[in-house]
Amino acid sequence: MKRFAVPFLAAALALGAAAPAFAAGDLMKGRTPLDEIKLGDGQQNDYAVTNPEITLETGKGYRLPITSSGGKEYKFVAPNFFRHIWVDQIVINDLEVHMAGPPAWLEFDAEGTIEVHFTPVKTGTYEWYIEGLADKGMKGKFIVK
Repeated sequence: MKRFAVPFLAAALALGAAAPAFAAGDLMKGRTPLDEIKLGDGQQNDYAVTNPEITLETGKGYRLPITSSGGKEYKFVAPNFFRHIWVDQIVINDLEVHMAGPPAWLEFDAEGTIEVHFTPVKTGTYEWYIEGLADKGMKGKFIVK
């Protein structure tokens, strides 16, 4: 065995032994439910938004319900956020959508709830908005620590 191979092999074995500690547990079990983001109030203000700022932690599983009051067609867009989370599933009326990548956006054509089950993987502040309605206050942010 060559000289440089021994330290390299020792380092590889040390990293391999430590790897299970990083992977221990199922990040998608025991997801923390978050307060819903509600789009429109269902009565007088189609542009109302509840819970516009949400603080999260990397490596922790969450369930986020996003609900439309049905007052308008809402296109929920959060491209940088969706790129920096692991989406386990999206649930609509007890039906599950499992994906191999992030959604482009979530669209509400009628009243209802879409629940996103995810784990943040990168820290940062990520803005979300309703396409075409951000200037009316339909926007917010996810703060991932």
